[in-house]
Amino acid sequence: MLFLVAALLLLGVAMGTVAHAPLTFTVVAAAVVAAWLGIFALRERYGRRRGTSAN
Repeated sequence: MLFLVAALLLLGVAMGTVAHAPLTFTVVAAAVVAAWLGIFALRERYGRRRGTSAN
């Protein structure tokens, strides 16, 4: 329950920050985050197929 409260608090802070940022900055930041997550997802998918392990 405490995790949920902390997550909602952080979401509120982030949304408040985005509301005051210029639209172009928000779009660029969203594109950077989307690219980062896409690259991470591709690395995870292809890394697991090769059978490599970090352990």
